Amino acid sequence: MIGRITGRIDYKATDHVLIDVRGVGYLVFVSDRTMAALPPAGEAVALYTDLLVQETNLQLFGFTSLVEKLMGVQGIGAKASLSILGALGADGVSRAIALGDWAALKAAKGVGPKTAQRLVIELKDKAPGVMAMAGGGDLSVDPGEVVEAAPQPAPALRKAKPQPAPNAAAQSEALSALGNLGYSPSDAASAVA
Repeated sequence: MIGRITGRIDYKATDHVLIDVRGVGYLVFVSDRTMAALPPAGEAVALYTDLLVQETNLQLFGFTSLVEKLMGVQGIGAKASLSILGALGADGVSRAIALGDWAALKAAKGVGPKTAQRLVIELKDKAPGVMAMAGGGDLSVDPGEVVEAAPQPAPALRKAKPQPAPNAAAQSEALSALGNLGYSPSDAASAVA
């Protein structure tokens, strides 16, 4: 699995970029929003990636943050996912799912009401955890790092203390309560996150 890619952009097309990593070019599909955030051709870039493996095809999809990468639902195609992320951004998708606002998801090109409702239902429990991650995962790249990076040994594994999982039910109830008190959906989501 390819989880992250760092290199120089060879060229940008409407829905993908070609990233040169030490002489190997990787074609990475990205959302419109991600494309707009990328530097021009010839500049260094780093993207989190997801590899889609099909019977006759391998495709890499690039994301600027881990929040975007976590937005996967079985049966929802990569193109629809990129369309939703391009229209709303990771924060907008997180808020829409947390608030059950499937109409916001439906605004993305190629996403109908049934698909939007399914996304909300399947991702409802993940939304609070995803929203808590928002703001992390900066992928700024030092241009020297791309060309001169030498292979380094893997770091020693450390045992991490298990972190308690956020209580999704409590966060969902808090969002609902704040909404009932008249807070806007975005203010409620910010307060709970």
